[in-house]
Amino acid sequence: MPELNIPKTQRALICDEVGSPLKVREIPVPEPGPDELLVKIHFSGVCHSDMHIWLGEVPIKFPSPPAVGGHEGSGVVVKVGENVTNFKVGDRAGVKWINGTCLNCDKCKLGFEESCATTLYTGGTRNGTFQEYALIKASEAPHIPDNVDMAKVAPVLCAGLTVYRALKDTNVRAGQIVAITGAGGGLGSMAIQYAKAIGMRVLALDIGPEKEKHCKKLGAEFFVDPTVEANVVEKVLTLTKGGPHGVVHIATSEKPLEDAFKYVRTRGTIVIVSLPKDATLVTDIFSLVLRVITIKGSYVGSRADMDEAIDFFARGLIDIPIEIYALEDIPKVYDRLHKGDIRGRAVIDLSK
Repeated sequence: MPELNIPKTQRALICDEVGSPLKVREIPVPEPGPDELLVKIHFSGVCHSDMHIWLGEVPIKFPSPPAVGGHEGSGVVVKVGENVTNFKVGDRAGVKWINGTCLNCDKCKLGFEESCATTLYTGGTRNGTFQEYALIKASEAPHIPDNVDMAKVAPVLCAGLTVYRALKDTNVRAGQIVAITGAGGGLGSMAIQYAKAIGMRVLALDIGPEKEKHCKKLGAEFFVDPTVEANVVEKVLTLTKGGPHGVVHIATSEKPLEDAFKYVRTRGTIVIVSLPKDATLVTDIFSLVLRVITIKGSYVGSRADMDEAIDFFARGLIDIPIEIYALEDIPKVYDRLHKGDIRGRAVIDLSK
């Protein structure tokens, strides 16, 4: 298929410096390098980390102004670099957080590309998906099947990938129990569904009767509200008859993590996904050693993880409510994210 008609300029949400007002402006459409794709973005998810990067709350260098955030983009390839062989113009593709890696270091060779020291980050070190056209190295771009909803698949490219990999990192087997803190939010909602699809039993922890209803509807077998229970640890131990075999910590506070250390089953694994501001981890080393507990971080996922996460979605095993917004609405979305007002995921329609 020949190259499509590509304009010289495009609409993008611009940040001129960290924390500055976000404005939609016209900027040039970028040109793909020899190993890159130019993707016309149809939809882009909005992630908490987009807001944190804009506010300078994470140690990631923002792209040089005019900077563009966003890293959950779904769209169609409109131009390919001369060395690209795995995509053609017209293919559906994703633009995710990991935008490019060296593929030659020991981490990349072992399949841990997300830990490559020379990683390019979409919306972090290069312009992201809050624009009509975005670049990604062809080696990192996931194929999006023709049968999936382009708006709903966008959050899978980061949120879905992140929780799917975190669940794998717990080493919880089918039939065993995984606890998910902050289970009623966007990440947690996807984590419940991926856990069920893998065959895990789910204990959800969150606050309020609406969250309980929501989590159980998604497939959680147990629900614990820390604000209701006098002793969260005892409640979890009782419900699970000895503690969950693994924990995925998504809640954005430290207390649920402290409780998890006490209720996780002996020889269990706690996987930390969230990044509470200025949080520290303090553990009882004696208990850690004698109970043989593993505590680890989990960070997005590999290219293989991405393909697997999309496959679960394409087979209809994962669904998440989304709210559609226009590009100009992102500041309003950030405000709602900060207040915790969005259930599910916010998605930007670049055609609006």
